[in-house]
Amino acid sequence: MRYRKGYKYQLYEDEEIRTGIYGKNIKTDFIELFANGVLIGRKGYAWDGASFFLARDNKHTVRGTLFHDIGYQLIREGLLTPDYKAYFDGLLYLIITQDGLNKLEATVWYRAVWGFGKSATLPENDREILEAP
Repeated sequence: MRYRKGYKYQLYEDEEIRTGIYGKNIKTDFIELFANGVLIGRKGYAWDGASFFLARDNKHTVRGTLFHDIGYQLIREGLLTPDYKAYFDGLLYLIITQDGLNKLEATVWYRAVWGFGKSATLPENDREILEAP
């Protein structure tokens, strides 16, 4: 058996958002980005939510962390170029403020991913595949 650990959440159903990323057609097992800018996290997609030690997951942040983690994964896997990091950092800010997080806290979240998130986009930092038994 091969598996990865460290995820907190798993989508119960598909979740989508309209992005400003046009002209790309990307499909993985759990992510789909269409040329018209629609990005879908498919049922079963797993992510870890807030990774910054000062950030707490709550109903205002979980959707933002979903799409932020999806974006970073696409970069890490080489399906989008590293310059999309800034886009997904901004998208996180937009979603969490739309979902009710106050702008001061959202700014802290944004600055954390902007300043410290680059390593999460690097291929060598993908989660290790473990085996059992």
